[in-house]
Amino acid sequence: MHEKTVKIKKRGEQFTSRTITRIWQEEPCLDNPYLTENCRCYGYDLLELVQKQSFIDVVFLLLSGELPTAEQVKLLETLMVSFINPGPRHPATRAAMNAGVGRTFNTHILPIGLSVMGGKHLGGEEVTAAMRFLRRQSKKDPAQLVDELLDKGERPEEGDWHIVPGFGSRFGGIDPLPQKVAAILNELSGSGALLKWGINFAAALKPHGMGWLSTGVSAAVFCDLGLHPRVGAGLFQFLSAPGLLAHGLELSNKPRTSMPFLDEDDYVIAEEARKR
Repeated sequence: MHEKTVKIKKRGEQFTSRTITRIWQEEPCLDNPYLTENCRCYGYDLLELVQKQSFIDVVFLLLSGELPTAEQVKLLETLMVSFINPGPRHPATRAAMNAGVGRTFNTHILPIGLSVMGGKHLGGEEVTAAMRFLRRQSKKDPAQLVDELLDKGERPEEGDWHIVPGFGSRFGGIDPLPQKVAAILNELSGSGALLKWGINFAAALKPHGMGWLSTGVSAAVFCDLGLHPRVGAGLFQFLSAPGLLAHGLELSNKPRTSMPFLDEDDYVIAEEARKR
């Protein structure tokens, strides 16, 4: 018996022979081409950036291709300080804390927290969706749009309602901190049209027990800074990273009893699951 030979066709793809990036240029050492003599970020000499620019400047440069103005730096820096720590009630922080108290390697604490911070609930994915919402809907009257959304949507019987990405309720009410942060940001000269529109939209939601979420405020600022929605998720993770790391490390040398654990009497098993 002869085995049938199957001829595999090539897809005809032509792969590049070297890594190509517009972001970073490395000038190799004369005596060792694998080592770098000088670097340029979007054409700016790295050592000049080290001496003349701030960390926020270079972060913005990496993500946008341009150095920011002083107003843009102040806006972004204020946002980053405001949401540098999502707090122990946030699922991402809880993940980092559980990783720390669970004796996870310290090198894994931050990646674990960031993986949760990338999600749809108060995470990076919601920021990206909120940026798209703001760019698409900001020409509409905020109050009228709220009425339309309330007519179309149905509030869940339990839990919070994020009526649109970046706006809604938290723990059954309006989270006051994002509202205060948005007001502070709005006073800065670098604030833009989408943040102002969002403030009006949040005001129209207030009678219905909803308002800004941290993801929405971040999305509005990112849009006003001219950043693309695909940047939003990762940048939101980035600005929250110090808080996640700090909380995880705080518990990394503590006993596992330092975190709450449900008693057996607190576990609820659905009736249909009991029958399986």
